[in-house]
Amino acid sequence: MNSFSRDQQQGSSATLAAGWDFLTNHAHVLMCVARDPGIRLRDIAGAVGITERAAHRILSELVAEGYVLRERQGRRNRYEIVPELPLRHPLLEQREVGELLEVLVGSTAEEPADMTVEV
Repeated sequence: MNSFSRDQQQGSSATLAAGWDFLTNHAHVLMCVARDPGIRLRDIAGAVGITERAAHRILSELVAEGYVLRERQGRRNRYEIVPELPLRHPLLEQREVGELLEVLVGSTAEEPADMTVEV
């Protein structure tokens, strides 16, 4: 008989937030932008579990490196992911950001070349 409760087996969100994850916060921010190109920093921060300041820093880094394009629309920003750029880690540099997002958010290859991945 298993002595762990179902909640202990699945892990609570608080436990997961305090532990480790397979993806970085940069990947999580990219996923948020892929799902909603008009997402607000506050919503990114809430979804990822980071502060708005950290979300702004990460998104600014992604923009500075060319992985995300930022366009001002009125009082809001709209973001576009550049999917053909390579992943940064040496083990994955032969793969593109778009390939990662296809797996993580379920985008399809039929999307336009300058795609904004939306689900």
